[in-house]
Amino acid sequence: MFFERPGGGERAILVHLEGQDPEAREDPQEFLELARSAGAETVAFISVTRHQPTAKYLIGSGKVDELHDLVQAEKAELVIFNHTLTPSQERNLERAFECRVLDRTGLILDIFAQRARTHEGKLQVELAQLEHMSTRLVRGWTHLERQKGGIGLRGPGETQLETDRRLLRVRIRQIKQRLEKVRSQREQARRGRKRADIPVVSLVGYTNAGKSTLFNSLTTSEVYAADQLFATLDPTLRRLELDDLGPVVLADTVGFIRHLPHKLVEAFRATLEESANADLLLHVIDAHEPERMAQIEQVLAVLGEIGAEGLPMLEVYNKVDLLENVEPHIQRDADGKPERVWLSAREGSGVELLEQAVAELLGDDLFVGTLCLPQRFGRLRAQFFALGAVQTEDHNEAGDILLAVRLPRVELNRLVSREGWQPSEFLEQHTLQ
Repeated sequence: MFFERPGGGERAILVHLEGQDPEAREDPQEFLELARSAGAETVAFISVTRHQPTAKYLIGSGKVDELHDLVQAEKAELVIFNHTLTPSQERNLERAFECRVLDRTGLILDIFAQRARTHEGKLQVELAQLEHMSTRLVRGWTHLERQKGGIGLRGPGETQLETDRRLLRVRIRQIKQRLEKVRSQREQARRGRKRADIPVVSLVGYTNAGKSTLFNSLTTSEVYAADQLFATLDPTLRRLELDDLGPVVLADTVGFIRHLPHKLVEAFRATLEESANADLLLHVIDAHEPERMAQIEQVLAVLGEIGAEGLPMLEVYNKVDLLENVEPHIQRDADGKPERVWLSAREGSGVELLEQAVAELLGDDLFVGTLCLPQRFGRLRAQFFALGAVQTEDHNEAGDILLAVRLPRVELNRLVSREGWQPSEFLEQHTLQ
């Protein structure tokens, strides 16, 4: 009798392993949130204590029998493990339970597949899914005969399997070529922003820390935000005007998670490069989360994987509305530089403090002074006003325009150079003759 692979379902039994190496241990509460985010109806949560995982099932054969009975009793259609399973373990467990089995990586991939909205996001998810599926392809054809020697004994199984593997390789190659084009387009856009001297600020952090809510609060956008894991998948960029700095580009990115599958890091590299090339990282942290220190470590680990560990960073402790006796405020280091900002993105309290801290960190080289422009430089005057850099305007006895301005020095240099002046000479005099 051949084992027919059953279709997927919503009623799920969750299996969590305890007693493993602390480094490999997963959070059971996070596991429940992942299942909820995927749309599963959890009918049972089983915690298994096992110090030495088995090669065949990961768990012991006695626990396998117990879970088989539970699957039948609850009419479960899916068993999800909070750990990575090998292809053979998945196949053996499916045969034992007579229902579909999914591991942690497959669960995260499924959530990503549901959340992807843009063409690029769908391509990235498909690439990760195909690479994950390529090692598990054989189980889909276990109902077909194997190829055997002898007349009349040659079955179609291996032929179909090889055909599918070839099609998978072709599709993976096509997706990688398309994503390479996306990466080059992003790089071109980044070069354009760099030429315009517009700083890029990227939101990073653990999933469900409140990045999208903060993004919406800062930019008055309507990016999808929800109290669930991986609510944001597709990167979003918006222009943001800061009073003391001028324009910046704010990027909202996909959230990180403990033991983020390496295939996902690779597939989303084009997206994550927005963070790797930022001028400032805003590390959004859930201040109400008991496991926040472990989450901070995981975010720093993923930033290391994408080459963004050395970038300037400002910690943003979000959700202070859930804490007692904590008001929005800025924490500074010994030199007086902003180090942490405590705020509530949902309530909107403390957001102006974050804008102030970002302007301070990015505006180190800020020009503040009065410029004297003869009347013939009316176009230059208009450009200063267009940038929002003019604080006051006056005229002297000769009729020259006196502008009190505040703007990044690079922006000032760029505008002055257009008029054929040397910025260094101009900055010494603070006057344009």
